[in-house]
Amino acid sequence: MDRENIKKLRTQAEELTQKLTLDEKIGMVHGAQLFQTKGVERLRIPPLKMSDGPMGVRQEFKPSTWQTVGLTDDFVTYLPCNSALAATWNRNLAAQTGSVLGEEARGRGKDVILAPGVNIKRSPLCGRNFEYFSEDPYLTKELAVPFIQGVQNWDVAACVKHFAVNNQETERLWVDVKINEKALREIYLPAFQAAVEEADSYTIMTAYNMINGTHCYANKHLLQDILRKEWGYEGIVISDWGGVHDTKMATESPLDIEMSVTDNFDEYFLAEPLKKAIEDGDLKEELLDEKVIHILMLMMRLHMIDGAEEKRVRKAGAYNTAQHREKTLEVARESVVLLKNEGQRLPICPEKTKKLLVIGENAECVHSNGGGSAEIKALYEITPLMGIKTLLGGNTEVQFVKGYCRDEKVEESDVNWQEASLEDGGGSTKQGVQSVNEAMKAERECLRKKAVDLASQYENVILIGGLNHEHDSEGNDRADMKLPYEQDLLIKEVLKANPKTVIVMMGGSPVEMHQWINQAQAVVWNWYSGMEGGRALAEILFGKVNPSGKLPETFYIKHTDCSAHAVGEFPGEKEVHYKEGVFVGYRYNDTFKIAPQFCFGHGLSYTTFTYSNPNVRWKDGKCIVNCEVENTGAADGKETVQVYLAPTKREVNEPVQQLKGFAKVALNSGEKKTVEIEVEGLTEEKTAIEIRIGSSSRDVRLVIGR
Repeated sequence: MDRENIKKLRTQAEELTQKLTLDEKIGMVHGAQLFQTKGVERLRIPPLKMSDGPMGVRQEFKPSTWQTVGLTDDFVTYLPCNSALAATWNRNLAAQTGSVLGEEARGRGKDVILAPGVNIKRSPLCGRNFEYFSEDPYLTKELAVPFIQGVQNWDVAACVKHFAVNNQETERLWVDVKINEKALREIYLPAFQAAVEEADSYTIMTAYNMINGTHCYANKHLLQDILRKEWGYEGIVISDWGGVHDTKMATESPLDIEMSVTDNFDEYFLAEPLKKAIEDGDLKEELLDEKVIHILMLMMRLHMIDGAEEKRVRKAGAYNTAQHREKTLEVARESVVLLKNEGQRLPICPEKTKKLLVIGENAECVHSNGGGSAEIKALYEITPLMGIKTLLGGNTEVQFVKGYCRDEKVEESDVNWQEASLEDGGGSTKQGVQSVNEAMKAERECLRKKAVDLASQYENVILIGGLNHEHDSEGNDRADMKLPYEQDLLIKEVLKANPKTVIVMMGGSPVEMHQWINQAQAVVWNWYSGMEGGRALAEILFGKVNPSGKLPETFYIKHTDCSAHAVGEFPGEKEVHYKEGVFVGYRYNDTFKIAPQFCFGHGLSYTTFTYSNPNVRWKDGKCIVNCEVENTGAADGKETVQVYLAPTKREVNEPVQQLKGFAKVALNSGEKKTVEIEVEGLTEEKTAIEIRIGSSSRDVRLVIGR
């Protein structure tokens, strides 16, 4: 919205604020229910209704307890996780995904949807990485901006989170992140800045952690100096649930709304304690007024109350539509990453496949109902096994065996995990691969032996393993990247019995593969890819769809190859020092020549692409890179052309190269197109730099010197 309209909205909001009593204003700046503030009925100001989360609108809870309402009207479309969306490298799909989420949030009567998460993947061990886009700030912002715009097209506010440098779950409430300004500005803030300045995100959520000694909800450098003054933000700042710890600090901060997980709503720091502080003269009521003004401005922008814009009826949404399911399938298809395909092992020809063996618990596991606040009450979820059987249509005999099983299951508690989410610092590091009792050992050995014996009898075997939301989850980080449940042993033995076995890994963060990767001919990576994920995976495996996903993060050989662990600290104790500075992800590995298992931007296809005729031109001060891309293989496909800038004379603490442009192009077999890419951060005056054009960070096809 332009500054003139913002000014008009503010004037009207100021006038309305003057009509409110102290109690009415207090009610608007803190939770009165777990996901709702108070309204002012006499002035027709409604409450503000919020909901998680990034993968769909969360199920309904009772107002004051973490008990589900238990009705059948809150099933929703289960969207692919943000990591899957990032793997598409497709801005249009990001916009469409945001639009689906926004329409469903509006259809469920929500005003604010707590998404997207744009935190940088500093370490592969962070439990919430599946909720985030990438290790790279440019890729993150390029997808987050259209996502936010898609959400807000439905008169629903996106709530970009978690502001800022929230990169671990361990001690997330109290950990103090020690970071220099250069790393903060270049790596961790660009996506938030773009969310504010380009996407005009109506709300933003503060992180739990501290930055350089001060909690984010009260960090004046972050919220006042940068967000409000430098970026000119006039939207609402909302705390993470339970992320406020002091009334005075919260009141004097640009924070607007305090939310938490407990039901003592009147005891929140911005509730009765704030009222008393104002009445006693310890805090000025003008500070409260500023928060209310922002809230009223948001309500006007969402057409919840009359505002400066032309009066119109608020948009109506919808959920569980056929169109939403189709968009979910499109994203899932483009998110699958073909990591390895020796001897063109894939795709499998369905017409020639009379018998098929599927191994692995993840083939039949549903993931929508886990992960913390990203959990979804999905209308349905097609598992890989269902997707495979549906595609083959009964003409292939499909046998399934589990091959492995999880550790002993902990008995479910009547207490929702969120009720206890503020205990023990808010999160911890999950133990690594644990020893199991003799009964579990025997069960796994039996499952493994059955799978191995059968694998030797089948020509086509697909093993589907990886992680689940016991490992990718809010509230815990992983101890390492090792596969759980003795899967490495299973994979090695199955590959020995049948070297042609196709390996599919599922998860929201990379896993160690070095024990068996050299023996595998074909390896596919599949994210938590939504309700249609199993169908999309089957289409890739059997050649109905050509894979086009690219890794939005580095897949390390071991987690110690990641800079957060090699030269920085993760997760730290009460403090965590970001000693690696700007050298995050591929910036570290490429600069210091550390080989990854699979590099940033990597992803194979069933066809081949050649690049030629690069050139640079300038338009309105912007750098435009052109090159020709030709599909030289037999299959139609999509290629993501990536542009990296590499200084020929590097400054101290400058990465060897950085992603600054990309474009995804669809090409029929034999077709050639000119691809045009706008490159960020390059001026006509800057000459000591190479423009690298390629298919990944380590597959550079063309170089333009300057």
